[in-house]
Amino acid sequence: MQQDLAHDLNHVLRVVKSAKALCAKEGACLEVVLPAAYLHDCFSFPKNHPDRARSSHIAAEKAVEFLASIGYPSEYFEAIHHAIVAHSFSANIKPETVEAQIVQDADRLDALGAIGIARCIQVSSGLGVGLYDAVDPFSEDRELNDRQYTIDHFYTKLFKLKDKMNTRSAIEEAEKRTNYMKQYLKQLGSEI
Repeated sequence: MQQDLAHDLNHVLRVVKSAKALCAKEGACLEVVLPAAYLHDCFSFPKNHPDRARSSHIAAEKAVEFLASIGYPSEYFEAIHHAIVAHSFSANIKPETVEAQIVQDADRLDALGAIGIARCIQVSSGLGVGLYDAVDPFSEDRELNDRQYTIDHFYTKLFKLKDKMNTRSAIEEAEKRTNYMKQYLKQLGSEI
């Protein structure tokens, strides 16, 4: 199954980097956060797949199977499984531990800022979605439709992520990255 370019190894490495930083700031268990961050997207249906919301459940099962096969301490499996299942936006599962909150926050931070803009465009391009509506690019007189216009996705999902962060450290970073994205749209508006 071909993975979209926005969920490649570089995405995983950025999520791991953010998760490590959040783990240190929030005093969480690295033995849970690190494997969950590395393996959070070890399986994923495409964005437009009808079973998309099940991706994190399948990834969590595969991750625990892999960790068991390499002799990783089993006392962490339940927490790792939960962190992977709960990281997914589409699964809509509340993270019950600080470790799960961190993995979810780290993954969501990667949808914001400069990298978030690039990833949004990558995903939309892969799905054949246009950048913006030529008549009403910022949806002032039409309903938002992120299946038709990439810029609409900023409003339907991405700008809402800062209010869905769990940890104080992630909230602060999400605010910075969201402000950057708003500046990008302001610049885009001046160019179109």
